[in-house]
Order: sequence, then C-alpha cells, then structure tokens
Amino acid sequence: MAVNNPSSQKNGGVRVAVAALSLSVAGFASWQAHEGYTDHAVIPTKGDVPTIGHGSTRYEDGSKVKMGDTITRKRAAELARNLAAEDERKFAATLPDVTLTQGEYDVYINYVGQFGIGNWNRSSMRRNLVAGNYVKACESLKLYRFAAGYDCSTTINGKPNKRCWGVWTRQLGRYNSCMAAQP
Repeated sequence: MAVNNPSSQKNGGVRVAVAALSLSVAGFASWQAHEGYTDHAVIPTKGDVPTIGHGSTRYEDGSKVKMGDTITRKRAAELARNLAAEDERKFAATLPDVTLTQGEYDVYINYVGQFGIGNWNRSSMRRNLVAGNYVKACESLKLYRFAAGYDCSTTINGKPNKRCWGVWTRQLGRYNSCMAAQP
C-alpha cells in the first residue's frame, strides 16, 4: 500500500492506494444528508431522471426508478449502501495506481453517486488524479455544475436560481472538502 510521509501531512491525512479505501461512515452520512429522503419517486431538478430514497436512480438489478415507485426508509438506506458499494468497485478500477486521502475518496465517491461512473470516467478529475495533479483534480469539481444543459451556478438578479442551485452549492462543498483533504 502506497502511503505518503505522515510528517508532511496537514489536515488531509495520508494517501493510500484507492483499492485499500472504502466510503467512510461520515462520507455515507454526508451522502444521505445531501440527498435527503423521499418515499416515492421524484424528479429533483428540471431535466433530471426519477430518483427515490436517498437519490437512487436505479435498483441493484440495473432497472431504472420509475415515477410511481415507492420505498421505505430502511430499503432506501439498503439501496443506497448497495449502489455505493457497486460505485466503489467501479471507481477503484479507474484509478489502479492512484493514492488518495480518505477525505478525497469520500468526495469523489459522492460525485460518482450523483453524476455516475460514466461521467467520472470522462472527467478531468480522473485524468488529473491519474497524472498526480491532486489540487487540479479538486479544482475540476467546479466544472461539473450543469443539469440538463443549464449552468446551475447562474444567478438571476444577483439571487440563486431556483432551478438547480443545489447542484452548484453541492459542488462547491465537494471542492472545499477536497481542498481540506489535501496533505
């Protein structure tokens, strides 16, 4: 397992091989808090797809959430954990020789949970991590601020837009957490 010199660490901790990490309890709790909970399928932002529970857009068998679907709180937590575990396996495969801090790992798994592994695979975050550019990878988080082609960082008369401002503020939160996790 690759580990940075602990004596050179600031707030972020040590970097270890991605394959040796897993989503922390705090990371999973943060995911649930950001996603909230719905017992029925909803479309969270204009142009989005139906989600249920803690933001799940699909079930473990790959079938998509459909409007009219319902779920219990217990099943929602189980579904979120199962999908997060699947995302983690796919995520680790994209970074075979990369090391991350726990905080960085939690941030990027949170991103994958919202935007999907396909977007992660094409992302500048992944490219920057593979190249060893950790701060640039954090900065790249701010590029992912669109929902259905709309720039969610847009203000209207100096006020947050009502369409998808939460997408933008969540990205800023990820960016801040990522920067705080830098050794």
